[in-house]
Amino acid sequence: MIRLLIADDHPVVREGLQRVVEGAGFRVVGEATNGDDLLVVAAKVEADVVLLDITMPGPGFLEVIQRLKVQRPSLRVLVLSVQPEDQFGLRVLQAGAAGYLSKNQSPEQLVAAIRRVVSGGRYVSPALAEKLASLIATGDDRRPHELLSAREYQVLCLIGAGKSVKEVAAAMSLSPKTVSTYRTRVMEKTGLKSNAEIIRYTVENALTH
Repeated sequence: MIRLLIADDHPVVREGLQRVVEGAGFRVVGEATNGDDLLVVAAKVEADVVLLDITMPGPGFLEVIQRLKVQRPSLRVLVLSVQPEDQFGLRVLQAGAAGYLSKNQSPEQLVAAIRRVVSGGRYVSPALAEKLASLIATGDDRRPHELLSAREYQVLCLIGAGKSVKEVAAAMSLSPKTVSTYRTRVMEKTGLKSNAEIIRYTVENALTH
C-alpha cells in the first residue's frame, strides 16, 4: 500500500485529497499545515510520497524540498499547486521534487501521478515536458530568474514580496549579511539595480506567491 503525507494549509484541500487517495487504495499516514510541521512529521513516519503545496507558511518550498531530500532521500515529493507551472515547475524539479501537478487536474490524474513517482519516474505535464526538452536542446532559452540558484531565487521572491533583508534572513534562518550577499548575486545575474526593480520584476513575471 502506498503511504502518503499531505502538506497543505487549507483543511478543505487536505480532506479532499485524503478522500481521493484513500479511494484509490492509498493510505494517508500524516498531515502538515506548514513547512516546519512537514519536516517534523516526515522524520517520524514512514511514507512513500508527500503531496506538497508550495504556498504554505514556514520555510520556502525550495528549502523544504531540499531538506526533505536530505532527511528522507527515499521520500518522493509531488508538488500540487495553483501556481503556474511555467514559473515553478522547472524550479521544483531542480530542487529535487519528483513531479509537479496543477490543482485543477482531475482526481484520476492525481492518482496516476502518485503511482508514477512511486515507481521511480517523474510526473510533468506535456507543456512542461516540452519546455524541459527545449532547455536541454538550446541550453540558453531561460529568463534571468531561471539562472539563479535555489537560494538566490528564494531571496528574489521574498524581496519581491516586499520583505526587508532582516525579514528575509528570519524567514530563511540566515544572517542578514548572508542574505545581502545573495541579494547582490541576484542583482548581478538579473541586471536589477534596486529592491524596487526586484519587486517590479517579480510582479511582471508572476513570481510572488
